[in-house]
Amino acid sequence: MKHILLFIGMVIPFQMGFAQNIVSGTVHHSENNLPLMQVSVYFPELERGTTTNTDGQFELNDIPNGSFEIVISTIGFETFSQLLEIGFNKIKIDITLAPSAIEMEEVIVSTPFHKLQSENVMKVEQAHIKDLKANGAITLSDGITKISGVESISTGIGIGKPVIRGLSSNRVLIYTQGVRFENQQFGGEHGLGISDAGIESVEVIKGPASLLYGSDAMGGVLYFNPEKFANSRSTEGDLNLNYYANTRGTDVNAGLRSSGENLKFLVRGSYASHIDYKTGGNERLTNSRFNAYDLKSGLAYQANTFKTEFRYNYNVSQLGIPEKIGKQTKFRTPELPFQHIGNHILSSKSKIFLEKSSFEATFGYIFNNRKEFEDEQDTPTLEMHLATFNYNLQYEMPKWGKLETIVGLQGMWQTNKNFAEEILIPDAKTNDFGVLATSHLHLANGNAMQMGLRLDHRNIEENTPSGLNRDFNSFNAALGYKMKLSEKTVARLNLASGFRAPNLAELTSNGVHEGTNRYEIGNTDLANEQNLQTDISLEYKNKHLEFFVNGFYNSVKDYIFIEANGDTVGEDEVFVYQQQNAKLYGGELGFHVHPHPLDWLHFESSFETVIGKQTNGQYLPLIPANSLNNTLRVEKNNESHRLKTKYAFVTLETVFAQHKVEALETPSSRYNLVHLGFGANFSAFKFPMEVRLSGKNIFNKTYIPHLSRLKTDRIPNIGRNIVLAISIPI
Repeated sequence: MKHILLFIGMVIPFQMGFAQNIVSGTVHHSENNLPLMQVSVYFPELERGTTTNTDGQFELNDIPNGSFEIVISTIGFETFSQLLEIGFNKIKIDITLAPSAIEMEEVIVSTPFHKLQSENVMKVEQAHIKDLKANGAITLSDGITKISGVESISTGIGIGKPVIRGLSSNRVLIYTQGVRFENQQFGGEHGLGISDAGIESVEVIKGPASLLYGSDAMGGVLYFNPEKFANSRSTEGDLNLNYYANTRGTDVNAGLRSSGENLKFLVRGSYASHIDYKTGGNERLTNSRFNAYDLKSGLAYQANTFKTEFRYNYNVSQLGIPEKIGKQTKFRTPELPFQHIGNHILSSKSKIFLEKSSFEATFGYIFNNRKEFEDEQDTPTLEMHLATFNYNLQYEMPKWGKLETIVGLQGMWQTNKNFAEEILIPDAKTNDFGVLATSHLHLANGNAMQMGLRLDHRNIEENTPSGLNRDFNSFNAALGYKMKLSEKTVARLNLASGFRAPNLAELTSNGVHEGTNRYEIGNTDLANEQNLQTDISLEYKNKHLEFFVNGFYNSVKDYIFIEANGDTVGEDEVFVYQQQNAKLYGGELGFHVHPHPLDWLHFESSFETVIGKQTNGQYLPLIPANSLNNTLRVEKNNESHRLKTKYAFVTLETVFAQHKVEALETPSSRYNLVHLGFGANFSAFKFPMEVRLSGKNIFNKTYIPHLSRLKTDRIPNIGRNIVLAISIPI
């Protein structure tokens, strides 16, 4: 650690003495050669950007020497990208953008080389939080279920755990602010714990990402990108108001961003409050109410060859734990039982650009304070403090021909402490250390290959002299190939291994788990879960049609599961953690049509399926039901009109019956839901505004999702919900 801090203290002087290059240019419309204004011009690796003026011109100063990709994009046009060789000079480029009804392409941050998805070897899904909210999502965990291959294990509407292709909990890793987020995700009723306020987009890696992120990424990664700092010499703010009719919910957030030439800052605060939700049968689910407060802030300094940023997020939430449809009230304060959760996330990211290479250091500190109240006393029945420090050091080596290579060190130090009567997991320490190397090879005709190796070590130790002390080691590899079959068709093949060390609950449980009403016994002899997944994808895209099909086969060695052994303790059945090999397979397919000349008309359809089995033939638990989504959308952009952007959509969501269930699960029935919405950007009293109105489950259907933890009590999910959202730049 001393050497790491010494290095950080030395990086600032490195930026002295390097050239300060200028990149400028003009962006035009390809069909009429008119200049395009408010076009985003961005260097992803440098995190520097600007927008074009009324004459379509832009200029960026203090660009260091090196090879950097420039990305130029705006709504309604194809995204342009180009690698620029910059060194001791002024560069001027003239760009023409072609109109396109396809959503503009953006840089993928969750993979190491920060490329556009069309250039990426791995298939990564990306979605803007703004678009997920436009569909009427109440929470972030609800919103991500709109992404193909992603679902959520829900306890009401306030608590949701992400599921990627049938894997969840400690098999899915969450990243926010560029650091690994830890919040006791082993628990069935432990939700996501992140507010959507101040998050710009989410990227989903569907499959083993242990090469990039270590243990627990064997099922995939949800990578939440925070909002960017403002462009240099600009200040902007916004106010966002949301009202949810079903829960009489309010969700308010406001933010301010300001940047000088080198120094930047941002701040955003939010508050959300909901009463018990009403089902399709017009009964409110008692104690499904929740309240949440969130504060995000950031400070950045950027010079010619050095940039650094610090971000802090404080989130506190009170979540009722619903158990039955009982007394009908409209109270906002949760009743017993409920959770009180506080999260502190502090992160820093610094990067120095050398002549032909770069070094990046990311550090994160997360403190999770989880309290659960189950009786009339003011003291919590359960209180756990989880403190996590993680680091990620990466060196991007000089390019060797068409080969890019990154080597890195990653690690985590974590402590868990109990401060109440009930103990789910013991006081313990977890230490991780991993080394990795990954390369991206540019081949002819737009083809590319990516490969990598990683070695990991994890130690888990109880804080007692005779307690558990286990070491877990794993070696993993990944190999991927992207082939451009034609100008409009791309195929990808990826093979990757991943691993997960057993968590403390699986190793050490010995008592009643109140959330499941069963006596759980851990197994100190559990081994690593190790998986190997094959992914194949095919994409076709032209001006009026997009089509994709993704398939995967995931073989898991020593899959950890819990099973009743026939004994009882008191009135509770005894469940023991065991291991057996398993497999999951399935995929997603879909298309997007926007016919000429009706480019404003869009029809989108997607289907997803996954099957999970143990080698003994029994099905795995918590496997999502197959689903089909069909959306008809109209969208029109016209900068010269008072209504600059306007859209409307109607969606038919079909969730099929799920009968392929684990022995302790109950089957689920098929249901259909209809959602609709519309929105517009316009000026009112010279103030630009955006208004969105959406309706989820518009016909007030009574239904129970297969992944609802309330399914065994036959408690339906939320009924009709009308959402009004207003966004105002200030």
